[in-house]
Amino acid sequence: MTALDHPVHTPRIPFPTVDEIARHCHQSAEPETVHIEVHLPGPLDPERLRAAFTQALHHHPRILMREAPGPWYRRRYEWELTDNPDTEVVAFPPPTRDALKHARTRSLDHTPPLTASPPIRLEAVELPHGTALLLTVNHTALDGPACLRVLATAAELYGGHPNAPTDPPTRPPDTPELPTATPSVWTPPARVAPGAPDPCPGGNGLLLTELGVPHRPKGSPYTVNDQLMVTTALMIAHWNREHGARPRPLRITMPVDDRPRGTDMPIGNGTRLVEVTFAPHELTTDPAEMGELLHRTATRTRALKALPRPQLGHGAALLTAPVVPVAWRAALTRGLRRAAAPWTSTTLLSNIGRIPYALDFGGIAGRAHAVWFSAPARMPRGFTVTTASTAGKLHVALRWSRTLLGPGDGAHLRDLFEHYLHTTEEHEA
Repeated sequence: MTALDHPVHTPRIPFPTVDEIARHCHQSAEPETVHIEVHLPGPLDPERLRAAFTQALHHHPRILMREAPGPWYRRRYEWELTDNPDTEVVAFPPPTRDALKHARTRSLDHTPPLTASPPIRLEAVELPHGTALLLTVNHTALDGPACLRVLATAAELYGGHPNAPTDPPTRPPDTPELPTATPSVWTPPARVAPGAPDPCPGGNGLLLTELGVPHRPKGSPYTVNDQLMVTTALMIAHWNREHGARPRPLRITMPVDDRPRGTDMPIGNGTRLVEVTFAPHELTTDPAEMGELLHRTATRTRALKALPRPQLGHGAALLTAPVVPVAWRAALTRGLRRAAAPWTSTTLLSNIGRIPYALDFGGIAGRAHAVWFSAPARMPRGFTVTTASTAGKLHVALRWSRTLLGPGDGAHLRDLFEHYLHTTEEHEA
């Protein structure tokens, strides 16, 4: 018997809970992609970039995966690990006037398929003054921080400069206080009030902006993340008042990521989701009460981060237990998602924080001066805020379902976000 007579056994990994739930709830009308956009001051060499990114994929082999085929009665979806990419991952669109706009639209509307390894796509768009790298990620398989780790490895291989992560901010250890009373989780939260939806509904719209990182007094009991949480809550409360929505509690989903940022960072969907709730009367714009609102928010977020909890909660873990065929669980999950729509959180705020990598491609390509992320904004939530900071600037992405909001609505929400962000930094704690 020759080596060719032996069957090839490709390694397989069962879908984790987050991946399976996302796979069950896939909708082609509103694809769940993660969009990452990195701006560099100079041009990149196409062949060097293609070689560096392909090599980076091999440095993080967990990203080289595709969904394994299987019979309808299988009890799990499985990832099939591959030795090499199935397709060319890196593309260089023609440098037309609207090339960046079209690349962003593709990132929101066209999901890399799960059937081809890896389920990501990188486009390098030539700009008049530099290059924009757009990384599109199928959120069923991977999240933004994991793919940014791969891009940091590619930058190191391309430019020859170390891209080791910087140390996270040091904060004195503390014992989380018990949070004050919040509205019951059984109370349906507020929805983002409809605006003037896009005349071509379907998919997501996107607005990117750059702001200053909000100041906070030294020794403040709250973090920039707490300022962003309060800003998001006040923005939506203001928007809903303008649109005549009845006051209801706001519930904001917040991803928490405890993974290391080095080359040993686990690749996949590694965040867990917690929910921060605000009663309508708490969201005051009285400057005299801003410090108290920030302190209360900090108490809640610290307690939630310290609470051990499965990524999507205990209910999701039960739904993905492999006791019946996965197709049956898929139907049940979709039904429960529709039934639970009124209790879906108002919005999602994903604060990536300070980008820990230099993303230095060396030479004339240079070091990243802006990095945006955007999280999917499928209905019934329909609106998400994603923030990251690079080079002393806060990069904010507002993303919305086109069945809920239109471009003018996004611009107004951006203005509200900027206004309320300033209100959180003007008052001592």
